[in-house]
Amino acid sequence: MTPDFSKSSLIPAIIQDANTGAVLMLGYMNSEALEQTQATGRVTFFSRSKQRLWTKGETSGHFLNVKDIKLDCDNDALLIKAEPVGPVCHTGADTCWNEKNETSSFLFALEKVIQSRKGASPESSYTASLFASGMPKMAQKVGEEAVETVIEALGGTDERLLSESADLLYHLLVLLSARGLSLGDVEEVLRGRHGG
Repeated sequence: MTPDFSKSSLIPAIIQDANTGAVLMLGYMNSEALEQTQATGRVTFFSRSKQRLWTKGETSGHFLNVKDIKLDCDNDALLIKAEPVGPVCHTGADTCWNEKNETSSFLFALEKVIQSRKGASPESSYTASLFASGMPKMAQKVGEEAVETVIEALGGTDERLLSESADLLYHLLVLLSARGLSLGDVEEVLRGRHGG
């Protein structure tokens, strides 16, 4: 990927949610901002008002974690698919167009709720307490739920099988989030195995 910075030292970078497809914001990158984005995995722009590199989320903690970068047909604009950590706009809105960043998939919506509880007090929610318990305990919970799912599959009711499957998926999402991974990452693996 070789962007054409000969027309302008700054090229537009459209940020799209990798999971929902929503357009989140527009920023500008020079070659250094693009290099830093690729090196760190977090979207970095060249701020025209500050006249310096600016990593989205550097003060708010609402980073944009890069999943994919594409160059347009003229090599002078970028489409960056990212997973936002929190709202994207400085106003607190999900997008810079004041639109909700929603998905039709409940699992992606649940994943966002789980991610939002990562740094919360363990007393505030069961999810926060799981994060605070550490990786061994989170992995153990996934194992327990997997065993319970198998038991229900072999001799339980459909209702119990669905309930245990829901528990398994939830705990797996927590575990993935704790490792900095996402449902989107799992989808990529499955797409790769399926041939695209």
